[in-house]
Amino acid sequence: MGLFTEGCGSMGNVDTRHEQRDSLFLLADLRVAGEVATHRVKVRNLSTGGMMAEVDGLAVERGTRLAVDLRNVGLVEGSVAWVQGNRFGIAFDHEIDPVAPRRQSTPAQSDAHAPRYVRPASILPPDAEVDPRNLRKI
Repeated sequence: MGLFTEGCGSMGNVDTRHEQRDSLFLLADLRVAGEVATHRVKVRNLSTGGMMAEVDGLAVERGTRLAVDLRNVGLVEGSVAWVQGNRFGIAFDHEIDPVAPRRQSTPAQSDAHAPRYVRPASILPPDAEVDPRNLRKI
């Protein structure tokens, strides 16, 4: 499914306000459909079906399509469910694991997705075969 697909997916007409939410403070990048710019938002709470975001200088309306890039989850599409001042709720198109953004990425996890030329030389890919004869004793 592409970025900003039409419709609201399986979560579109579902009232998710009864879902358990965890209060937290994370930063995420958000992009409104039809715009090139990304906006840094504060994630105030997060559940499997949505989140509350806070941002100054961005005006959105109920129904606005957008995508938010959450750490350890990736790009999540959804639509604005409500707006109150500089805070608004986002209903996700598909459920996510709300615990994943809280987890710290280990260096090995984050380096595994980086191009080889920017990874430290001491970190080998997980499938790399090492010939003990080529190892240097320290």
